[in-house]
Amino acid sequence: MNSLANPTAQAVDNVLIYIFGVSLLLLLGITVATIYLVVKYRRSKYPEPTSDCHGNMWLEAIWTILPTLIVLTMFWYGWTNYTGLREVPDDALEITATARMWSWQFEYPDGRRANKLYVPVNKPIKVHLKSTDVLHSFFAPAFRVKRDAVPGIDTYVWFEATQPGSYDIFCAEYCGVGHADMTTSIEALAEAEYATWSQPQQPSTEPRGLTVLNELGCTGCHSLDGSEGIAPSLFELSGQQRKISVDGKLSEVTIDVEYLRRAIREPNAELVEGYDPMMPSYDDATLSDEDLQAVIDYLLGKVAEAESVQINANELLENNGCIGCHSTDGSESIAPTFKGIAEREVTIIRDGQEMTLKVDVDYLRRALLKPNEELVKGFPGIMPAADYLSDDEIEAIIQHLLKQ
Repeated sequence: MNSLANPTAQAVDNVLIYIFGVSLLLLLGITVATIYLVVKYRRSKYPEPTSDCHGNMWLEAIWTILPTLIVLTMFWYGWTNYTGLREVPDDALEITATARMWSWQFEYPDGRRANKLYVPVNKPIKVHLKSTDVLHSFFAPAFRVKRDAVPGIDTYVWFEATQPGSYDIFCAEYCGVGHADMTTSIEALAEAEYATWSQPQQPSTEPRGLTVLNELGCTGCHSLDGSEGIAPSLFELSGQQRKISVDGKLSEVTIDVEYLRRAIREPNAELVEGYDPMMPSYDDATLSDEDLQAVIDYLLGKVAEAESVQINANELLENNGCIGCHSTDGSESIAPTFKGIAEREVTIIRDGQEMTLKVDVDYLRRALLKPNEELVKGFPGIMPAADYLSDDEIEAIIQHLLKQ
């Protein structure tokens, strides 16, 4: 890409050229002056000092004022261009980039997700940066933008692609053993191509309520399988009895529609016994009434069966970052290769004991949902659980892997 063909690259390059140019002129000037003085006043020509000058006000003023002006112009030029990198155009398309060990996921305003950043040319793009685990850094060298993705803090970058093409994205902050493989790309598409790519997708088979729970991060605290966590489990809630504290007084309630509505809208008004008041409230600006009802219906088991659609398991593996650790060509990586996985046995470590298992449906399901309970020998326990995927998506991935 032409280094001056997009606004963020131009802002950075102009400052670099100015600072480098001034520094080069100073270097040449000082070098030439030094050589001239060394030759002119060499010892063989002037064995003894001949000058009686002890100071020169004009010379001292020049070498004080001139460097000060140079430094101030560098600061001013750098600051004005830096503010340009932080001031996002009003018509920017906003996309959320979620970093995790060791992949990127991009979410669009319509809910679409992808593992590459697809953008239209000649359109400002604002990328909101989030991290689900450790410190990562979004670095797109073609656009001269780099910003940390920090857990719990919202950061952002913006850029504008002026030419179609594919441009690298790297993680520029060491984030673990798979750091070097945490790469993806910005795919800048012509207007017509982007319009085709952004056409509505087929509806998901996942219940809307479960999708909302995952999108809001609820499953990070609340389990869906009955296991204990830092918040009450959401497993089979309908009709359960809960002891709650209201204004310091204990009482018992039956979980129903109204209770769940209060627990989501005003979670700290009625605290479940034994849990801390740390859940944020979800007003209608954060969670619409329609999505709230979808969540309640899902939690109470009132979800209608979704129409069956074909699930693309390969896209699931790519979009959820699995290909970033598991190769598909048999090559060694930081995780076992997918190639030929159905035709081999694996040596695992379970509860400190080694054993050999045949790869089958049950093994793959455990490996996806509870990956660190049975570690493949020679590989670290770093894989996140895929419990945010629906049962149909898990089944599609298993069947896909068994055909590799």
